[in-house]
Amino acid sequence: MSGSAPPEPGPAGTDPEPDVERRRRRARFLRELAEARALRARVQPRRAKAARMRHAMRMRTFRW
Repeated sequence: MSGSAPPEPGPAGTDPEPDVERRRRRARFLRELAEARALRARVQPRRAKAARMRHAMRMRTFRW
């Protein structure tokens, strides 16, 4: 199974409204996730700094 099967049409057919609603929910989720990460960085600065350093090291050693 490659997971590339097209999505099955719902009872409404090819209505673009559910896609718009899904994008809206996803955007809200991503905003809340970013806010939660920022809050965690403020509350735990040492851990956040260590996470930033680990991420920077991963990016430096990543081979394009």
